[in-house]
Amino acid sequence: MNAVDRRSFLKTSALGAAGALLTGSVSAQEQGKTPKKTLLRRTLGKTGLQLPVVSMGVMRADNPGLVRAALAAGMVHLDTAHGYQEGKNEEMLGEVLKAYPRESFVIASKVQSEGGGGTAAVQQWLAKVDMSLRRLQMDHVDILYLHSIKSRSDALAPAMLEALRLARESGRARFVGLSTHKNEPEVIDAAIESGVYEVVLTAVNFKQDHYPEVHNAIGRAVKAGIGIVGMKTMAGGFFDKAKKRPVNCKAALKFVLQDENVCTTIPGITSFDQLAENASVNEDLTMSEEEKASLVSGRLEGGLYCQGCEHCVPGCPKGLPIPDMMRAYMYTYGYRDLALAQSVFRTLGIPGNPCDGCSSCGAECAKGFDVAERIADVSRISAIPAEFLS
Repeated sequence: MNAVDRRSFLKTSALGAAGALLTGSVSAQEQGKTPKKTLLRRTLGKTGLQLPVVSMGVMRADNPGLVRAALAAGMVHLDTAHGYQEGKNEEMLGEVLKAYPRESFVIASKVQSEGGGGTAAVQQWLAKVDMSLRRLQMDHVDILYLHSIKSRSDALAPAMLEALRLARESGRARFVGLSTHKNEPEVIDAAIESGVYEVVLTAVNFKQDHYPEVHNAIGRAVKAGIGIVGMKTMAGGFFDKAKKRPVNCKAALKFVLQDENVCTTIPGITSFDQLAENASVNEDLTMSEEEKASLVSGRLEGGLYCQGCEHCVPGCPKGLPIPDMMRAYMYTYGYRDLALAQSVFRTLGIPGNPCDGCSSCGAECAKGFDVAERIADVSRISAIPAEFLS
């Protein structure tokens, strides 16, 4: 596979006029039209990529028309992963994007770290990357992430750093990065230390008690030339599992984007209404007093989002990976993505309700969640046949 000529790509890229994109492979400029409004764009670190401040998280989307509409709205950056919808997410994108000029969009995918080390781990990881490329019907992705990194040691694992280098040198990826859902400051600092990562996809939102630490780590990364993409910006999307009290999504996005070091965000979009709401933020980041108030009151509610602080873990006599289980809970009750929740839960290797047999729960949540109750709720998903959830 030939390496991609990055400099040539950037010179010929249509990203600067990406808001003009649309249906099929014909741009609005080619149709003699111009965008009605100028979209806010920022530069993704030393990659030089110019992206709108709100992009599309494709993780739960299965409607090709929605992806086309996102592109039409100027959301040229699309984020997926090897494991989303068991590969169907990448396949759907491949079918849609083959109708568009390759330089007219920026696609990112993520591949989970391989256990162990050495040549075998490198080759296994690269084989998954190649599978993702076949699904996408592309010879390279623009950004390739090492997925769901939780610690400094994971970020600096020699085998995975070598795999990332090879992916970039072989042309499978133009730029490489990592994604992190927890211990974000530690992981971001490790990304800086590595000298390998060019992009960090990090959880960042108004519900994080440690937001100041995340904010400062983001600043250090940008100073080192690393581009920052924000995820989990909606903090679960709802404050209750009945989904009657939604997070003010526009306010949540604007909060994150007040930090100019965050280049873009990738809220998960599954409907045209969500698309319209999120896309509007690309035109104006000004926060109304009502939006500010919604975030202030929202910080006081427990909500569905687990910030991964691990305050609960020492009190659990079984040493359960509670933050990961709470992520599955959020996918279940916030996103209503049962297949993704089950996938997360099953990778933990925990059958049934692991809290059975405990007379009382010593795991105390910093946000006031009833940990045992939530584990009991979400653990039921492991018993549902996967075909019922696809």
